[in-house]
Amino acid sequence: MRKVPFRVGEFYHIYNRGVDKRNIFGDKYDVKRFLQSMVEFNTLDPIGSIFENSFKKDPNKKLGHSMSKCGLVNFTCYSVSQNHYHFTLEQLIEGGIEKFMQKLGNGYTKYFNHKYSRSGVLFQGRFKSVHIDSNEYLLHLSVYINLNNLIHKYGLGHPMSKSSWEEYIKDCQVNFCQNKNVVLGQFKNTEEYKDFAEKFVRGIIERKEDLRKLEYVFE
Repeated sequence: MRKVPFRVGEFYHIYNRGVDKRNIFGDKYDVKRFLQSMVEFNTLDPIGSIFENSFKKDPNKKLGHSMSKCGLVNFTCYSVSQNHYHFTLEQLIEGGIEKFMQKLGNGYTKYFNHKYSRSGVLFQGRFKSVHIDSNEYLLHLSVYINLNNLIHKYGLGHPMSKSSWEEYIKDCQVNFCQNKNVVLGQFKNTEEYKDFAEKFVRGIIERKEDLRKLEYVFE
C-alpha cells in the first residue's frame, strides 16, 4: 500500500527514473513516443496498439491537441528528460493515477524493449508520488517541473527532453496540460509567471552550486 492514498480532485507530484539511472530515451523519436503514450493511455478504454492506431487517425490532428473525454488524470505540468520524468497530475476518477501510470509504464517499456532488443524492467520500481498539499507547493513545483531541464543543465532545446514550459508561456497548438490555468490563473499574465519561474530557478541553481562548493571544501 502507498503511504499517501490518491484521492479524486487532488493533485500529486509523480516521478520516476530509469532503472540503475539508465537512459529511458535513445533518440528524439522515443521522446515523441512517450509523449504520445501520455495522451493515448489516459483513458479507461483499452486502446490496443499505438502503432496500429496511428494509421487510423486523421494525419492532420496534432499530438496532444485533445485528450480523452473519459480521462483518468489531468496534467498540470510535465517534464521528460533523458533518464527521468516528472508530472503534476490531478486524479479524475477513483484509481485514475494508478491505472494511468500502469498503462504508461507497461506500454512504453514494451515499445522500448522491442526497439532496442532488450528485456526486463525499464523504470526504477514503482513510480514515486507526493501529495501536493498547499498552493505554494503547487506553484513552486510547476516551476521545478517546467524548467527541470535547466536545473539539470540539459538546456531547454535538448533533443532528449521536453517540458510544458512553452505551453505556459506561449500560445501553443499542441497542449498536454489541461490544468495549467490552475497555476497561470494566479498571475496577471504569462510574463509575470515567467519572471516568477526564472527567479525561483536561479535560486535553485545557486543553492546547488553552493552545495558543490561545500562538498569540495570538506573533501
